[in-house]
Amino acid sequence: NFAMTDAPTLPAAYVEIEQPAYDVDIYLAYATADNFTGRPVYENAHCYLHEDAAAHLERAIEFAGRLGYRMLIYDALRPSEAQWYLWNHTPDPDFLADPRRGSPHSRGVAVDLTLIDDAGAPLDMGTGFDAFTPLSHHGADVSAEAQRNRHLLLGIMSTAGWDFYSKEWWHYQLFDPRRYPLAEDRDLDKPMMGSP
Repeated sequence: NFAMTDAPTLPAAYVEIEQPAYDVDIYLAYATADNFTGRPVYENAHCYLHEDAAAHLERAIEFAGRLGYRMLIYDALRPSEAQWYLWNHTPDPDFLADPRRGSPHSRGVAVDLTLIDDAGAPLDMGTGFDAFTPLSHHGADVSAEAQRNRHLLLGIMSTAGWDFYSKEWWHYQLFDPRRYPLAEDRDLDKPMMGSP
């Protein structure tokens, strides 16, 4: 599906996504036990993106705001060490990238997110985040309300220049993600995997 190149061509330049610079809510699921592994994967909840992805996120935030919504981020840059942990726990290529190839998350150019209303409640998307089920696929047989909400998120993210993954309604990434280098925890200003 994606045009892939063999080697990274763009330098690593990561931006921390946090308020007030970015008008988003952040709940990094992998910094909690509220994820499919049942335990925290990140020791420190820092939300990073490559600067190119951060610019696209800013556009998406603006477009969502025009419609009266905000965004809630579940995951963004995922250090390669974390990708290996997730893969070793659940090596399911439908929902996790094989770390030998590298995930767009581990390049800082993917984000997992949803829309929230003015009360801060996530919109109904038919499944929760990281539900490893065919119901998470775009076009799945979910309620009409959930389908509308998924299309709304898809429209906002696509208009802001993001590509989507057909099997996860929450996952968006930049086009041609392999142009970007893989990030390890030591590449970040503030480590996520261990104590600073």
